[in-house]
Amino acid sequence: MSPAERVIEELGITEPHEIDLEVIAFHLGATIKFCSLDGCEACIMGYGDKAIIRVSDIVSPQRRRFSIGHELGHWCHHRGRPLFCKQEDIGGSDRTGKPSPKKAEEKVADGYAGDLLMPRSVFRLVARQFKALNFETIRKVAGEFDTSLTATAIRFVDMDHTPSMIVCHGLNGRKWFSRSKSVPERWFPKIDLDSESPAFDILHGKAPESKFASRIGADAWFDQFDADRYEIMEQTIRTFDGEILTLLIFKDEKMLQDLDTRSYGGRR
Repeated sequence: MSPAERVIEELGITEPHEIDLEVIAFHLGATIKFCSLDGCEACIMGYGDKAIIRVSDIVSPQRRRFSIGHELGHWCHHRGRPLFCKQEDIGGSDRTGKPSPKKAEEKVADGYAGDLLMPRSVFRLVARQFKALNFETIRKVAGEFDTSLTATAIRFVDMDHTPSMIVCHGLNGRKWFSRSKSVPERWFPKIDLDSESPAFDILHGKAPESKFASRIGADAWFDQFDADRYEIMEQTIRTFDGEILTLLIFKDEKMLQDLDTRSYGGRR
C-alpha cells in the first residue's frame, strides 16, 4: 500500500465522493489557498509539521485537485524543501514515456496524487462495473472521482483493467505514453503518427474525435518487426493545446506474449 493510500485507509474513505482534499490536507498538517500565482501552477512551503499549499485559481477544478495531490506528495516525500511546480512539472513525462532524471521527484509527487485522488481499492470497485474500456467509460469514471480524462485514463491503464496503452501526441510528435503491465515492453509506440491512423486526421483538425474504437493494423503504431501480423483497437480524443489522447486496446493474445515464449519460422 502506498503512502497516499494509507492516508485514505486512515480516514476510512471507501467512496469517490468522500475524497475531500481540504480535509485530507488538514489531516496531514497542510492548508490550501487558491490564489493568483506568477510563473508556477502550485507551490508548497512548510515549517515543522505545518505547510501551506498555494494553487493557481485559473486552472480547471480537476487540474486544481491534481495539483493539490501533487503538492501533498511533495509534503510526504520531499519535506523541508520549497518547491514551485510549473504546469509541465505536474503530470508530465518525456518522449520515452518515462521521467527524465531531473523530473524524478515530480514523478513521485504525480504518483502520490494519483493514489490519493483515485486510490486503487476505491477505483477498482468503480472500474469493475464497466466491462469495456473506452473514452465513454473513462469519462463516466472521471466524473465519479472529479478527475481529468487524462489522469483517469492513465489510472485505468496503470490498473490493467484491459491490456491497453494511452498515448499523447502534439503537432511535434509523441509527448508521452503509458502501457498496462500486461502489454510487453516490446510494444513501443512510434514518435510520429502514421497517416493511416484516424488519430492523424484528428490531430490535424481534419476529422472529429472518435466516438467509437476502430480497428487498425498494429504496424501503424509500432515498428516492431512482427507488428504487421496484428490488429489493435484505436480511439482518439482532443485534450488541450493542440494535443490528442489515443487509447489503444490489445485484443490479440499473441501480442501479449513475450518473444522468448514464441516461435517464428521454426526459430525461438
